[in-house]
Amino acid sequence: MATQTKGKSKSRRTVSWLWFWGRRLLLGFVLLSLLMVVLVTFVNPPTWAWRTERALFPPDPDIVAIHEWQDLNQISPNMQLAVIASEDQRFPVHWGVDFEAITVALEDRQAGERLRGASTLTQQTAKNLFLWPSRSLVRKGLEAWFALLLNAIAGKERTLELYLNIAEFGPGIYGVGAAAEFYFHKSASQLTAREAALLAAILPSPWKYRISPPSAYMNERANWIQQQMRQLGMGTLKQLQ
Repeated sequence: MATQTKGKSKSRRTVSWLWFWGRRLLLGFVLLSLLMVVLVTFVNPPTWAWRTERALFPPDPDIVAIHEWQDLNQISPNMQLAVIASEDQRFPVHWGVDFEAITVALEDRQAGERLRGASTLTQQTAKNLFLWPSRSLVRKGLEAWFALLLNAIAGKERTLELYLNIAEFGPGIYGVGAAAEFYFHKSASQLTAREAALLAAILPSPWKYRISPPSAYMNERANWIQQQMRQLGMGTLKQLQ
């Protein structure tokens, strides 16, 4: 009996110890993640997780990265609308995580259809800024957490500005400023609707897709994006304010 009592006492101490440190680790993570999001809300990041991963494990070591930060008011409204049209048309209205799109995707999966991605533009920004490239549930959970924080703290316009400046538009081409100069030899503020649509068409696979010159497939993608841009209209950008 004494042995059992000692065993129970030891188990309680272990649980108490785990609970004590678990709470502190959780609090530390919450405070650290809040600090990280506050920092990128007010400071343009000199580097970010995705770019660091590419530098440490380059798909092609001969690629030289180029990047030039552009404030949102220096980026053509055509480009702003193009990435919303192509990547996340509900960007102005969701909370960083599109719970409605997730529900629809899960319902489609249960009906036997292929599981579709429901990652928002905010989630993509969170992943590129803070996380590692994988498809694990842990990373997806962290991505959703950071996306909710970005939406609540940084807001829509800053999130869009971050996304457009850290997205990869080709091998080593980071941000729309570098992309506009590389592909069209002009500033990001001068991009036409067609040029913006072509750049947005690259985003799903920047190491695979090419627009100089664009293939028939890329022209088709750009046509679809332009059609979505016309349907959404420039009034979509006013909803971000």
